[in-house]
Amino acid sequence: MNSSLFLKKIKSMRKPPTNIRVYLVEKNGHFFINNGVLEKGFDSKLTIDKTRDDVLSAFSKMGFLFDEFIRLRIIGHSNEQDNKELLYILNLVPVNRKIRAFLDWGVFEPEFTRNLSRLFEVRNDVVHSVSLDEVIYNHPKKKILFSSKSGFKKFTSDFDNAWNHLLKLYQKQQQKINWDEILYPTS
Repeated sequence: MNSSLFLKKIKSMRKPPTNIRVYLVEKNGHFFINNGVLEKGFDSKLTIDKTRDDVLSAFSKMGFLFDEFIRLRIIGHSNEQDNKELLYILNLVPVNRKIRAFLDWGVFEPEFTRNLSRLFEVRNDVVHSVSLDEVIYNHPKKKILFSSKSGFKKFTSDFDNAWNHLLKLYQKQQQKINWDEILYPTS
């Protein structure tokens, strides 16, 4: 069974199993199954306006996907005690260390890792700045004022590329799940 068929079966259930926690990235949308509830996830296409809230919200979504990716690799779809303990630990780990872990595991390529690190520098600067006018985007070719039209356009283009690449990598990890085992456990 693939993830699309799994999702179709979950949607047909009156109440999905409560022992499943999984974020699904599908062609027709993203879905989150947690504690017996199926919810719509994020949009595949992120829209970022030039506001502090929008910029930080986009990074928050990417951070969430990092955590779900790590969960899938380590404990799979579990919603048991190990899930709660891992989520607790993940909240203590800085994003740059998560990115490095993906590189060390061979999930991220070095260039993608560098791109993500540059993007997350913007996130840190936005958090610690009074105004977006103080933020510099450290693009590989040259440093650009983040709030300028060209700077923000370059940032959003790079962010979109990174987001789309991350979704593809996540889907590869998602394909490794034994969906039959989730719905029809043998033990």
